[in-house]
Amino acid sequence: MATSHLDARLAQDIVARTMKIIDSNVNVMDARGRIIGSGDRDRIGEMHEGALLVLSQARVVDIDDAVARHLHGVRPGINLPLRIDGEIVGVIGLTGDPLRLRHYGELVCMTAEMMLEQARLLHMLAQDSRLREELVLNLIRSDTLSPALTEWAQRLGIDLNQPRVVAVVEVDSGQLGVDSAMAELQQLQTLLTTPERDNLIAIVSLTEMVVLKPALNTQGRYDAEDHRKRVELLLSRMKDRGNLRMRIALGNYFTGPGSIARSYRTARTTLAVGKQRMPEQRSYFYQDLVLPVLLDSLRGGWQATELGRPLQKLKAMDSNGLLIRTLHAWFIHNVQPSATAKALFIHRNTLEYRLHRIAELTGLNLAQFDDRLLLYVALQLDEEA
Repeated sequence: MATSHLDARLAQDIVARTMKIIDSNVNVMDARGRIIGSGDRDRIGEMHEGALLVLSQARVVDIDDAVARHLHGVRPGINLPLRIDGEIVGVIGLTGDPLRLRHYGELVCMTAEMMLEQARLLHMLAQDSRLREELVLNLIRSDTLSPALTEWAQRLGIDLNQPRVVAVVEVDSGQLGVDSAMAELQQLQTLLTTPERDNLIAIVSLTEMVVLKPALNTQGRYDAEDHRKRVELLLSRMKDRGNLRMRIALGNYFTGPGSIARSYRTARTTLAVGKQRMPEQRSYFYQDLVLPVLLDSLRGGWQATELGRPLQKLKAMDSNGLLIRTLHAWFIHNVQPSATAKALFIHRNTLEYRLHRIAELTGLNLAQFDDRLLLYVALQLDEEA
């Protein structure tokens, strides 16, 4: 059964288009015989008895002066059924001499039906896009693939067995109005939805878009460096093309049930951790932030509190942050004294003194690997560090 998309706006578009073809008033009636588009705006909303005859008899109805006098809301002319897939969805009427207009009637009707078919196809494409977005939103929230979700994907022609990795795009829509921000998002979505990319995309909000990217290259392997280059290229292109400022975080690649949901969670956490640690950057990658991303789930729990106790003792006695900065540098330079001292522009003896002081305040033995690890993890969890 055909689905009609003959509304008032489309009906008036049909009137405007067809009245350019012929020098005659045109009326468009819906499937109930009501005028919803007309060259004579005063007639919109009226019932058209000629259209009712067309709808009941499923044929072209000519109305001359004699017939028009016996019908309500009807003028002489010709009325033709509008069909989609053989089903009548409305009526188009041309006002004037039926004999003169019959020559034009089929042409006008064909034009109107082509516009109807185009509107239907556009609606189907928009509906397909919405269904794809809903599928993506379900995939990033589901740790298992239900039969219903699998069937849904099959209907859309999407292969859920294709390995994918998730990228989260955060946009700064605050700098733009709502309409401008949505237009920029849709431009980005169009850029990412080209068939050759085979991405699955959903706009989550005015500030977030999620992209399910094919994970494997043509050799069937996951190439993190290639994905990195693609992300940087996209950022460069968007900077050149639009006003939208954005950040992108690429999650980890997983296999097996729930892999997309896990990849999404790592992408979102990578974005949060990356913004905290490197706010000036616009791209973040799970592989660069593995430890802090994995530790992030501990935040707010008793484990994080216990892990952070030695560091809190240190911070309480380190009013100017000198010892914390020293500890950071020490770990950044792989606990190598010479490299650390050089980076801090201090003598090695000064470094040794500071490390000894850190050990005293934390109660940890920095010569022991476990104690070093405890302090390192505490630093990773510390939001102020």
